[in-house]
Amino acid sequence: MAALARHPGSYWRDLFDSRVGRTVWPYGSGVWSKKEFVLPGIDPDHIVSLFEGNSNLFWAERLGRDHLAGMKDLWVKHCGISHTGSFKDLGMTVLVSQVNRLRRAPLSRPIAGVGCASTGDTSAALSAYCAAAGIPAIVFLPANRISLEQLIQPIANGATVLSLDTDFDGCMRLIREVTAELPIYLANSLNSLRLEGQKTAAIEILQQFDWEVPDWVIVPGGNLGNIYAFYKGFEMCRVLGLVDRLPRLVCAQAANANPLYRYYKSGWTQFQPQVAEPTFASAIQIGDPVSVDRAVVALKATNGIVAEATEEELMNAMSLADRTGMFACPHTGVALAALFKLREEGTIGANDRTVVVSTAHGLKFSQSKIDYHDQKIEDMACKYANPPVSVKADFGAVMDVLKKRLKGKL
Repeated sequence: MAALARHPGSYWRDLFDSRVGRTVWPYGSGVWSKKEFVLPGIDPDHIVSLFEGNSNLFWAERLGRDHLAGMKDLWVKHCGISHTGSFKDLGMTVLVSQVNRLRRAPLSRPIAGVGCASTGDTSAALSAYCAAAGIPAIVFLPANRISLEQLIQPIANGATVLSLDTDFDGCMRLIREVTAELPIYLANSLNSLRLEGQKTAAIEILQQFDWEVPDWVIVPGGNLGNIYAFYKGFEMCRVLGLVDRLPRLVCAQAANANPLYRYYKSGWTQFQPQVAEPTFASAIQIGDPVSVDRAVVALKATNGIVAEATEEELMNAMSLADRTGMFACPHTGVALAALFKLREEGTIGANDRTVVVSTAHGLKFSQSKIDYHDQKIEDMACKYANPPVSVKADFGAVMDVLKKRLKGKL
């Protein structure tokens, strides 16, 4: 520990970097490569890992160059390239590992299972990790408000799925009441263990930039735990001497579910919960976020900004990103739409190193993409729609279509 006392930043940097590329379970190069700062006391035998983390930091070169006035340093952190297709795996591996540890301990009231309210991604992550550990999972979902791809994940993993005639906030109220009465461990982001895992995405970004701090990090915001987790990861690295400053954080909300944005625009005078309206960014369709106070701490500490995106803005931004090689989810579309606005008004400069956090895989929201490209969304122009062309199985007809499509390029 003498080396730690002399050079704390170098010590931890070398420790993190030495684990990159390791494939020895459970460490790998993701969440558990940072075990000392996630859950240091846990025995490796109790860890429930599905090799989460170490996700791609994608250089969005074409999107920045062609569509954002020559941005040369635009990156997308693909947290959705994970076992269950979302960033929720980062926190769930930590929480379920701790539950696994506690269930093996002589508790006066043994833990019967783990429960959560969810807009889709939390339930998928909880169900998968609990299934891997043999722990019963109970999920409360708002009926008809999540994608089929999200719904089938906990069903397939054997969870007890309750489809409730309410919104996410109603599900959250019920799960809190239930876990107060039954020995069911609450797995929502109220639980700080989730945030300990999610903060590792911030550390990964710094590692991937060779410990250089980006100027901006844009995070979609719903229940608001993730924006705080990113701040927590960056701030920890600053305190340890790994970096000397923090990036400015942007929390991006859908205009149909924007209580934090309204709070921000009021000058942080008074927070007003709302009934969230339907949005294609269904995972952040939350009107009464449980981590609002944490989010405010993160934003104030980083001189942060809160932005919003309408349904058309987020779907167009998502679809334009897809045209440059991504396959973004609508929540990433919210963050990208915020970037477009901040870039247009000059808040984010052409040379600012900017990271957009992609929270889920686009395959989990395929119906929204189908409706967009079929131009079936009411009151939406679907600017970048690319519907398939029905053509007769005839050489001449095919050639006519291709010549029209490739006009000026042949």
